Amino acid sequence: MPLTNSGRDYLAAAIMADGAPTPFDNTNAFIGAGDSNTAFDASQTDLQASSNKLRKGMEATYPQRSSNTLTFRALFGTGEANYQWREWGIFNHATAGTMLTRDVDDVGTKTSFQSWLVEADLEVEIGS
Repeated sequence: MPLTNSGRDYLAAAIMADGAPTPFDNTNAFIGAGDSNTAFDASQTDLQASSNKLRKGMEATYPQRSSNTLTFRALFGTGEANYQWREWGIFNHATAGTMLTRDVDDVGTKTSFQSWLVEADLEVEIGS
């Protein structure tokens, strides 16, 4: 899954300790889901859905890191995000902040009869 421009800039700033970037930790990391199928563009800074979008904070002990893989996990309850999920992203703020990455993928329609436990792995890789 590709980084956004803001995600790339966040990583560069964090490596150089340039400013005080908000960490993607248990307090500040969120998975967002929306219903837009607008193609990914690295310049995007938020999900593209106009109204059907929601960010949920992490489950206890998440995110986690194992070597070069970051794992994010959030629970969307029965009363939340009940629409067709066509996009999702990883953020470091409930409503603003940095969108690290965004994916466009029709994962199905969530209903009020369902809770969805969403887990996303992000691998930090080398090479071109």
